[in-house]
Amino acid sequence: MESMPVSKFKATCLAVLQRVKRTGRPVLLTRFGEPVAEVGPPRPPAPRRDWLGVMAGRARIVGDIVRPVTAESDWAATRR
Repeated sequence: MESMPVSKFKATCLAVLQRVKRTGRPVLLTRFGEPVAEVGPPRPPAPRRDWLGVMAGRARIVGDIVRPVTAESDWAATRR
């Protein structure tokens, strides 16, 4: 990995960023010989999972799912 003083990086920042983008190799930034930061290419994006079917197998059906929960006489919409 290439090492570079912070002062030199500050003077050539855009060129260093272009080189990192082009080569994919990170650059270690140092201050007084001590590592301070590392400039590297971004990680590839995580693969996006399809959202359809994500909850498959996580629910349990209990009872009748077609019949209303309450009696039809309790519904305000059916009263006249």
